Amino acid sequence: MSKKRRNAANTKSSNPRAKDNNLLTRRNFIAAAAGVGAMGLTAKGANKQKAKEPKMPVWTGDLKSSAKPRPGIPRKSRPNGLNLIVIIADTWRADHLGCYGSTRIKTPFLDKFAKEAVVFENATAEGLPTIPCRRVYHTGKSVLPEAKWQPLADSDTTLAQVLQKHGITTGFIVDTYHHFKPNYNFHRGFDSWHWVRGQETDRWKSGPKEKFDPKKHMPAHLWSERYDRNMRQYLMNTQDRKNQEDYFCAQSCGAAADWLERNANGGPFMLWIDMFDPHEPWDAPPKFQKMYRHEYPYERYLFGYGVRNADIRPDDLPVISDLYAAEVTFSDYCIGRLLKRVEQLGLTDNTIIAFSTDHGTHLGEEGCVQKTPGLLNACVTHIPLIIKHPDKKFASKRVDALVSAVDFMPTFLALQGIDDYKNMDGQNMWNLATGRAPSLHDNVYTVFNTFGAIHNLDWHYFQNIRGKNPGKGPCLYNLKTDPRQTRNVIKQFPKVAKDLRSKLQNHLKIEIPPLKL
Repeated sequence: MSKKRRNAANTKSSNPRAKDNNLLTRRNFIAAAAGVGAMGLTAKGANKQKAKEPKMPVWTGDLKSSAKPRPGIPRKSRPNGLNLIVIIADTWRADHLGCYGSTRIKTPFLDKFAKEAVVFENATAEGLPTIPCRRVYHTGKSVLPEAKWQPLADSDTTLAQVLQKHGITTGFIVDTYHHFKPNYNFHRGFDSWHWVRGQETDRWKSGPKEKFDPKKHMPAHLWSERYDRNMRQYLMNTQDRKNQEDYFCAQSCGAAADWLERNANGGPFMLWIDMFDPHEPWDAPPKFQKMYRHEYPYERYLFGYGVRNADIRPDDLPVISDLYAAEVTFSDYCIGRLLKRVEQLGLTDNTIIAFSTDHGTHLGEEGCVQKTPGLLNACVTHIPLIIKHPDKKFASKRVDALVSAVDFMPTFLALQGIDDYKNMDGQNMWNLATGRAPSLHDNVYTVFNTFGAIHNLDWHYFQNIRGKNPGKGPCLYNLKTDPRQTRNVIKQFPKVAKDLRSKLQNHLKIEIPPLKL
């Protein structure tokens, strides 16, 4: 099916669980054709045949789907009239925000935003990387134990669908191109969606390939064929960039501002913005790169997927870290402009705004650069989460209780006054901000590839959960004495490690490799 017809099926069909007699099946198609052929025989036969003819079939999507029916969406709740804006920025380390303790990284706009909001200090990713995380965010359902990279299932119900059923206008602004891979359907339930093309290896532009040479943008010792393919695609995608406004992050935030201008006065809305920055390739405008380093080894130094960890030298790490820092600061700047537009449109007093990410990244820790499953520590699992409510009594509040990615959808629904949809695995974390609940979880869990982690306020433990590759584990961190998770103390606390391993195995409901000390 073409994208246009598939989108029409997703957005216009009010009943995705259409009755069998409305489906275009082989049986009723043949029956319809037979009925047409018999109409010219006799008036009596025609009348008889007319009574038996099936109704005109209605196209409803994949006829081969064997998925379980999607649970119904109740509509008893009455929305409270508040709007919701959700901003997800990909690959943002929590410790690269001033409001989370950074003194080096410049994030003035989100730091200002945090002073007016609730900061959740212990938010943890659940299923990684990009797509497993989005499945959690959009459905409120856990993807463990495997955290598969796969599309939304036909049986999934999304946040947008629930809100749409309750009369809330929904918008989707995205430059994270994975959402729009064939049949992924993350735009399901949104009244409108806008895809900013060209991030990373999005196959947007196809030439001229010979015009670009990735070797001009990185040290020779970091070159690989995979890097060359990836960066050549990215260079083609960005060949028409003329100024700062053409960067993808700026385009996405600009499209979001335009959407808000058109929908600000049309009743309650939910706008979901999913921006790929500060994900690799780290390619911020020169103005922002110079905030961290006056000169770089290359005029446009590009670092992205395809570089092998084994090829990275110690003297590469400071440059790579500065490239990432510049990308973070540029993303903060673009988000800041969007937040300013929210104020200008007069939405401050009736709009909830949430900011978060899917995961962090490694920047040289234990020899790892980019998110690495085998080092499943806070660099990757700890995520920033900041929620601003129109009620100013919540300003500057900090919550140190554990929250997980599975808690996002239950919280967003509750914040807009919807409490009748229950088919989710998480809990309403806003109860922590209001004081209605002292805690939600004793432990939270993360799975990335073949590694799993369990985290609480005292300890962080991870190990491989299938296969023989131990990565950097099994590993135990004492968060009371080592909050940055730099020292493996598993030999000093073997009983703690065994207890956490047992809880991890019980939660995942799979047999994980035994603990070897």
